[in-house]
Amino acid sequence: MESKDLEAEIHPLKNEEGKGPEGLANCTQKEAAPKKLKRLSRWRTAAFFLSLFLCLTVVFAFSFIIPCPVRPISQRMWSRTYEDAATYAFLAMQDVNKDRVQDVLFAFKAASAGSNSTNSSCSSQGLASPCAFLAAHSGTNGSTLWQRPVAQELLLMDCSGEQDHSPACLIVGEPDILAAIDLETGQTLWNEAADLGPNSTVLSPLLKIPDVNGDSTSDLLVFAETGEEIQAHFYSGKHGTQIGSVGTLHLPGRVGHLMQVTPKGSHYVLLYTAKALYGYSLKALCQMAFSSPAHSSSGLTEDPLWETAINSATRQITLLSTGEIRYLTKMPVSSSADFLVSRSNMLELVDGRHLGSMWVTETPHILSEPVLGAYRPDEVDVIVTSRDSSGKKVMVMEGTSGDIEWEASLQLLSGADSPRPATLSTLDRRSVFLFWGLYQRDANGTGSWDGAQQQLYLFHPALPNVLLETSNVTEHIVAFEGVLFERSRHACYVLLTGPQVGQAPGQVMLSKWKLKEAIAGSRVIWLNQVAQNSEQSVRERFLRMRYRSPQ
Repeated sequence: MESKDLEAEIHPLKNEEGKGPEGLANCTQKEAAPKKLKRLSRWRTAAFFLSLFLCLTVVFAFSFIIPCPVRPISQRMWSRTYEDAATYAFLAMQDVNKDRVQDVLFAFKAASAGSNSTNSSCSSQGLASPCAFLAAHSGTNGSTLWQRPVAQELLLMDCSGEQDHSPACLIVGEPDILAAIDLETGQTLWNEAADLGPNSTVLSPLLKIPDVNGDSTSDLLVFAETGEEIQAHFYSGKHGTQIGSVGTLHLPGRVGHLMQVTPKGSHYVLLYTAKALYGYSLKALCQMAFSSPAHSSSGLTEDPLWETAINSATRQITLLSTGEIRYLTKMPVSSSADFLVSRSNMLELVDGRHLGSMWVTETPHILSEPVLGAYRPDEVDVIVTSRDSSGKKVMVMEGTSGDIEWEASLQLLSGADSPRPATLSTLDRRSVFLFWGLYQRDANGTGSWDGAQQQLYLFHPALPNVLLETSNVTEHIVAFEGVLFERSRHACYVLLTGPQVGQAPGQVMLSKWKLKEAIAGSRVIWLNQVAQNSEQSVRERFLRMRYRSPQ
């Protein structure tokens, strides 16, 4: 045994030679394995560096070569004036030029638009002077996107719809026209004669209804009043042609109307006079308007609970509140069709399921239509302005019960023509409330101010003892809106001031003010007369607020 080991040490290759072909094959495999591993390692290294190179190329391209979308730079404040004009109480916000910033649309009446464009005069559209113009202004800097004469007199306008999947304004004007205007260009999409009857008065608002003539496009419903008779006129939403009319509704002293969709999906039109509320199903109106039973009103339904609650002979809806009916307000709850009835001295919330009363609250001398907001997170609350012995009272009522959550008799010395309040939703799911008036500074209620002067006040439920007094306006306010010009940011308010149509022409001004600028220069008012923080800390609290767009 020892001799064999010694032999192996002296002749180490002799053993390998003795193994023959099998031994050589094993040796070859052992030598080839490291070579394969080396080649595989090289491929892996190459793949890694190639992936890294591609990633860096993509990052470089997006960072330097491919330009990022340029966000428009918005001016903090802008204003545009029109001389020798009168304006309508109408404001609409739409992204006209597709820069993701809301633009402002409004209407005015003048002999010309004061520019050198081909659409700057009434005669360019075959209209006598003065006539009604529709104008679109950029939300970023107020520049004129387009303006053009649209009618001799403007009766109704709605810029919330679409035509062929593009945003459009629908207008009803004199002499008896119904037209659709492309929001992006200001060009007329279609213009049709609207036979509303002789000596008739067109009633606001224009209603967009489901397709009733079978062309797969939502149609239009316009109410007109002649004496004590109400006519309902149906028009094609696709081409504007008249497709039917009803002239048999006897509602003396009619004030307004509202379209409601019941929880069962039935469409009803609520019409109200100063004394009573009436309800008509859209199906019944179509059956009265169309002679052909084959018209597609067959797709419309009636709600059994509503039909039970509505008097079948008079179509009147019974209410618990009393007084003169002034406004109907739709409550923004998707699962119901609740609505608020505002009388001269009462508010009543009506259940949209069966038309029963949910609550009634006494509110003397209501000045304007209530506005909806949120005092507590995710609530639907009602903001009401009314007149009391000190001038003007602002109240926030809980939407589900009518209980008063906040109120202030602020001695706001403004008349009944003060614009209605506005609200902006904040990130904490509450609202900032904006309203106009004039706070009387003297404790004894004395003092002298210009009767036309008004201040804008801001209130947020997080600071229930604080008001911010901001902008000062002496001109007559025709329309006022709180607006988020960009999604969940760029909080502003828009003002339209000047003489209204029917008054002597003068200077009409459209202006936008950024809310942060108004807050920075505001004055803090402590409602309980005990300052709990410094005025600057209160302003900073408002400046730090973040906003959210409606869902």
